[in-house]
Amino acid sequence: MAQSLEFFQAHVWLFVALGVVLAALVANEVHGNLTGGKRLSAAEAVRLINDRDPLIVDIRPLSDYKRGHLLNAFHAPASKFDDYLGQIAKDKARPVLVYCALGANSGTVVDKLRKNGFAEVYPLRGGINAWSMANLPLTTK
Repeated sequence: MAQSLEFFQAHVWLFVALGVVLAALVANEVHGNLTGGKRLSAAEAVRLINDRDPLIVDIRPLSDYKRGHLLNAFHAPASKFDDYLGQIAKDKARPVLVYCALGANSGTVVDKLRKNGFAEVYPLRGGINAWSMANLPLTTK
């Protein structure tokens, strides 16, 4: 016990940094759930795709989209998303799955879709990288 206390005293800044990192991770998850709604894991996204036939929106740049994307994904780059909103807005009752590369950039597009009357919009947690890490299929067609 004395050694543990001595270790803690010798490395106070290390423990402070650990606390800050843990607080940031928790705050990020809470913020995402409060503002972005439920973010789907790759497995949850597969279930949504199989059960409810959502509109799948890839917001990555065209070069990334061409390298591989989810089957039947509609490409609408985040930088020009407003130009594609009219094409997407045809069926607002249909669920929408939005993904980017890492899952960090989809929040802006999710907010735009919700503000335009979409009832169910789900960002893919971890983006296409999480999808690939789960060994789920991609297509280049």
